[in-house]
Amino acid sequence: MLIPVHSPFLSQTEWLRHLSEVQQVAREMLERSDEEQRRRGYFHTFREICQQPATWLRTAELMRSRAAELRELVAGISCLSLSGSGSSEYAGDCARPALRKRLGITVEAVPAGALLTHGRYALPVGEPSLMVSLARSGDSPESVGALAVVRRLEPNAQHLVLTCNREGHLCRAFREDPKVRVIVLDDVTNDRSLVMTSSFTNMVLGASFLGLSNDSADSIARVVGLAQSAAGILQNQMTALAKFARKPFRRALFLGSGARFAAAREASLKMLEMTAGRVTTMGETFLGLRHGPMSAVHNDTLVVCFLSSDPVVRAYEADVMSEMDQKQLGLARVIAGDDVPPDFSGPQDLAIPYQSQDVDDEDLPVLDVIVGQLLAFFRCLQEGLRPDSPSEAGVIRRVVQSFTLHPLQPIA
Repeated sequence: MLIPVHSPFLSQTEWLRHLSEVQQVAREMLERSDEEQRRRGYFHTFREICQQPATWLRTAELMRSRAAELRELVAGISCLSLSGSGSSEYAGDCARPALRKRLGITVEAVPAGALLTHGRYALPVGEPSLMVSLARSGDSPESVGALAVVRRLEPNAQHLVLTCNREGHLCRAFREDPKVRVIVLDDVTNDRSLVMTSSFTNMVLGASFLGLSNDSADSIARVVGLAQSAAGILQNQMTALAKFARKPFRRALFLGSGARFAAAREASLKMLEMTAGRVTTMGETFLGLRHGPMSAVHNDTLVVCFLSSDPVVRAYEADVMSEMDQKQLGLARVIAGDDVPPDFSGPQDLAIPYQSQDVDDEDLPVLDVIVGQLLAFFRCLQEGLRPDSPSEAGVIRRVVQSFTLHPLQPIA
């Protein structure tokens, strides 16, 4: 039975207590003192993964309160770009297909780094335009630099900053700019851990409201449905995913189609970051797998399949999975999605049903990513690392350290 995550009386403490009652691994994690959880390095990350269903509802209410501004921003535009770095770029890519479908305009996910190196050639062609800058902290060099470049090269473009940090440089630098709107998500989404978890999914959902702003009631209903499905994954599948994360894999392949491929890229990055590269990862489309990457699927490879709800897309995905079975590729599979048929998984596999209703396939990446986060989190612990700060040598940090921003060469 799903807990009503939208209930006003369900606090984080009550939600974590419930998870401890229904999931053995959650009980093991939370029965330790807060001090011991911090010493073991998972205090923040575990809570940030688990809090996502409730935080999505806060984000939905915030975006609904700004619906008039969102309608004004998208009115009459011919192209929209979603810019970010790393996970923030993948967040834009997760939101892109739904926005393309619902707005009926050109929508592209643009790496902030590409704006620094290639300027307007990295942007979609068309005016008037809107650029959405996504950033958890807004303190990485690309965040401010990329927006500054576009403000200079395309002075008529409109901008929306969607961030989790009110005190971030990106937020402060452009707060008074008349061409830039700033929306700051609830501070609880500003993850304290190194890797992005709740910040990622909340930025995806926040950006998606640009395509749903004409019907805010429908927007809220979609997010409630997703939150209920996410709660179901956490309270029904956490222990199973934790056990699966202990399997002897040294590689992990994440597969998805359309918007779900963007989720596969993020899930791949989560596993790579949280294992400090000890698990080699790759994100790919199902059909793209045949064109070379299938050669990297060995008997030490965990294969994670984000299964499409579209019957035609799923038919292609099933063909690829059948081909992998015939070639005996991979150690085991996690198959996640709506209504996973029993014959899609073997005795060594794990099916994760989403039980989502009245939700488009383009909305499901946030559920896919939670599956990837849980696998990465528990694999991190299996590797003897600390999820809050898995990069022991400091190779990567929560905020990318400062680097030189070089001026673009003038166009001949």
